[in-house]
Amino acid sequence: MPTRMTDDGAARHALLVQAWFSPAFPIGGFAFSHGLEWAQEVGAVTNRAGLERWLVDLLSHGSGWTDAVLCAAAHRAFIAKSYTELQHAIDLAAALQPSAERCLEATVQGAAFLSIVKAAYPAANDGGVADSLDLTALTLPVAVGLCGAAHGVPLPLLLPAFMAGFVASLSSAAVRLGVVGQTDGQRVIAALHPVIARVAAQAETATLDDLGAAALRSDLFSLQHETQYSRLFRS
Repeated sequence: MPTRMTDDGAARHALLVQAWFSPAFPIGGFAFSHGLEWAQEVGAVTNRAGLERWLVDLLSHGSGWTDAVLCAAAHRAFIAKSYTELQHAIDLAAALQPSAERCLEATVQGAAFLSIVKAAYPAANDGGVADSLDLTALTLPVAVGLCGAAHGVPLPLLLPAFMAGFVASLSSAAVRLGVVGQTDGQRVIAALHPVIARVAAQAETATLDDLGAAALRSDLFSLQHETQYSRLFRS
């Protein structure tokens, strides 16, 4: 007899996050390197070990951490129907972007994510919340938290999947930049799974008061990338 999964809700949620954070989900992530292109240009990230260290720092002390906290805050605000808090998360996430290119990266993908989820995966319980908010500067982590909550995806599933998608996108950028080959790119992703799980668990209960980042080179490199003479990526 074939084995049948009895928890249809868990299976549906698992399928949702697989779709949302797949490279095939068309939010334009392939066009952005999050400053990694400048890091490769100046020799700050040149091999597998360097890429792994770079991504560990982003997840633990940089934008990976802040994005996870913002995603969780948006998720909780939606569940609580606290739309004032949700608007605050939207505005704060946009204000925290350290450069014009990183702001573009976050808002282009945020708007695309919400638009595609609404079109392809409409939620029965969204309550028209998007119509009551100012979404002109919606960033990706807040869009993910909002959509995840609308679909009832729990944070212990949503956050690791979101962060894994972030790591996979930057690993793909590193492959295209020639920093690592495809196999080493996957080795980096595999090595970061414990870090993703740890940071996601911390972010699950964190509040906006816990926001803070110290990955300064990543932020500065996103500024320097704006004037890079020849480049593949938009950030």
